[in-house]
Order: sequence, then structure tokens, then C-alpha cells
Amino acid sequence: MSGSEGPGAQDRARRLVEEVTARWAASPGSGVVWTGDHEGRHGVRLHQVGRDFTTVWFRVGERTLAVEAYVLPAPPPGRREEAFRQCLARNLSSRRLHFALDRHGDLLLVGRVPLGEVDEGELELVLGEAHEAIALALPALGRASREREKNP
Repeated sequence: MSGSEGPGAQDRARRLVEEVTARWAASPGSGVVWTGDHEGRHGVRLHQVGRDFTTVWFRVGERTLAVEAYVLPAPPPGRREEAFRQCLARNLSSRRLHFALDRHGDLLLVGRVPLGEVDEGELELVLGEAHEAIALALPALGRASREREKNP
């Protein structure tokens, strides 16, 4: 086990996530609201254009910091292929986070950061990447979701 893994690294990463997210939430212009802890995850909510908020969850594991954000429900059958194509194309330009499907077919943004790389700058980059990826994806992918609501 390297020096960046194990209980010490987990505790350090957990404290850092708590401190940094609290600072984001305390900053009036950040657009970040603290969500809290739920089932071992620490969350913040981001103001987004096109929706009120997106919740970004952080979970410290043994070797990585997992990041997850819900994007949209499963696209309807007629729009599924196009939505998946757009997500895969966007995955090419992302370093930290990638679009994925959950067990229901809903679209998520997920990523993992090695604990040895978790610092304030990396957390800011992860949050910025989440905000940007969702802001760019919502207009195109949101059309699929709205069509689904009109034609279930």
C-alpha cells in the first residue's frame, strides 16, 4: 500500500472534502449549496441554467474519491441512440468525469480521483467539470427528456 492509500489518506480526503465544500457553500457568489451527508456520501448542490440544481456527491473509498451526479432520466426509445451518442462524444473531452448509465438507464456523470491526487485544486476542477458537462449536456439531452414526458 502506498502512502496515498489507507485510513490516513481516507481521513485526510474526507476532511478536505468537508472543508472545501463548506467553503464553497459559504461563498455567496459560488452558486453552491451544501447538501450534507447521506449514506456515506457528502453532497453539494450546484445552481444550473435549465434546472434549479444538480447535486454532486463525493464518497471517499479506500483508494479513490468517487464523484457522482444525476443528469437526466433514461431517454425515450426514439431518442436513446442520439442521447447516448452525445454522451459518448462528450466523454472524449472530459478528464475526470464521464457520462454513464445507472441500472434504470438514467444518465449520470461519474468519476474517480485517486486519493493521492485529492487536494483543493483538484476538487475545484472536479466541481467545475461537473457544472460544465451538465450545462452543456442539458439542452440537447433535456429535449429527449421533455419528449418522453409528452409521449410516455
